[in-house]
Amino acid sequence: MEDKRKNNVHVTPNENGGWDNQQGGEKLSHHSTKADAEERGKEEARKAETELKIHNKDGKISDSISYGNDPYPPKG
Repeated sequence: MEDKRKNNVHVTPNENGGWDNQQGGEKLSHHSTKADAEERGKEEARKAETELKIHNKDGKISDSISYGNDPYPPKG
């Protein structure tokens, strides 16, 4: 069974400035602002029906948005 987590889209800080969108270890795009990176990341995650993981400057995940394939869907 394929591990869907590796296909998540991540918004991460770029060490040279700005923000990147990455998926499966590959850089999808680079943006000068976090807001721009998040908007593009949402588009990519929707297209891939996966999760968007938004990181802070320290690299820790600050937010996660599911666009399908949620491994822990809400109960009820």
